[in-house]
Amino acid sequence: MIPLSIPYLDGNEWKYIKECLDTNWVSSVGSYVNLFEEKVAAYVGSKYAVATSNGTAALHISLILSGVSSDDYVIVPNITFVASLNSIKYCNANPILIDIDPETWQMDLDLLEGFLKENTYLKDGDLLLKTNNKRIKAIMPVHVLGNMCDMNRLCEIAEKFKLKIVEDATESLGSYYEKQHSGTFGDFGCFSFNGNKIITTGGGGIIVTDNSEMAKKAKHLTTQAKSSSLEYIHDEIGYNYRLVNILAALGVAQIEQLDHIIKLKKEIAAFYYKHLSQNDNINFQKITPGAIVNQWLFTIKINNQKSVLKRLIDNKIQARPFWLPMNQLEMYKKDIYVNKNDISNQVYQQCISIPCSAGITREEQQKVVTVLLDN
Repeated sequence: MIPLSIPYLDGNEWKYIKECLDTNWVSSVGSYVNLFEEKVAAYVGSKYAVATSNGTAALHISLILSGVSSDDYVIVPNITFVASLNSIKYCNANPILIDIDPETWQMDLDLLEGFLKENTYLKDGDLLLKTNNKRIKAIMPVHVLGNMCDMNRLCEIAEKFKLKIVEDATESLGSYYEKQHSGTFGDFGCFSFNGNKIITTGGGGIIVTDNSEMAKKAKHLTTQAKSSSLEYIHDEIGYNYRLVNILAALGVAQIEQLDHIIKLKKEIAAFYYKHLSQNDNINFQKITPGAIVNQWLFTIKINNQKSVLKRLIDNKIQARPFWLPMNQLEMYKKDIYVNKNDISNQVYQQCISIPCSAGITREEQQKVVTVLLDN
């Protein structure tokens, strides 16, 4: 089976993990956690970074620190991985789902702005929904597949309507908009290092921010809110969201290779673009003007998706459909969904992610192309 997206482990992973084992620093303390945080912050151009057990934990803590609380709303695109919405529910808040742009597959900013103008009002610094007077506290842009929306416009909308910005940048390490790295536009940016991401710690995430107080608070909350270095005194409800040293060591080795991995990813994408563009039945995600993307997970838009997906799998090529739109999941069907033509469902019905591991061979890529072009 040609895998969809697996880790590229070709650096100092064994060396750094062995050091953790040799020194017995394998758990929640150790030098690699701090080093990993420093390296990620430096790479994305953020002042501070706080490592977490996964990307979902990073989103959850960022929402808490943004002031999201019970019965609030958070705006989020309708096409995303479910963790984005789950993190909102962890705060006892509710999502407002915005349909996506048909070409970039990012949150439709025209729809967003139109909805806010027609359906909300500002009172005492809070944005309230007209129908029930509940607060809309934050917006969570999701950089789907490493692409980004017009972040300058999104930031202007957020400022105008007094919304905190929590960037779900879990897929976009190495992506930029107008030369600024993803995750650094908002109050908080959240990255994931799951096994299928562009670099991995096996499981892990990180919060980036330029606010020193919020960084300290994030560290405090993710370490069980323990206020004494000696005694077990906790001054508020905290979370066991720490990244452990042995996984951070893996992350340090991975980020040392990040630029090389992105180079490989872009070469893979270029091969697919070149050879699949000849088929009028295959289309691609449009890169937002001004964006430079990491080409994390190569995804095509194709008619007769289900039969093509079966053909790939029958030929031992791992492929996946897009995420089911959030408004179609049972637990989110009753939430507000802002749309005109339900572009989310159209994209979902036609998209397939195809093998693009950084270590994929050219022969394997050629096999994927041959099977896709075999009508």
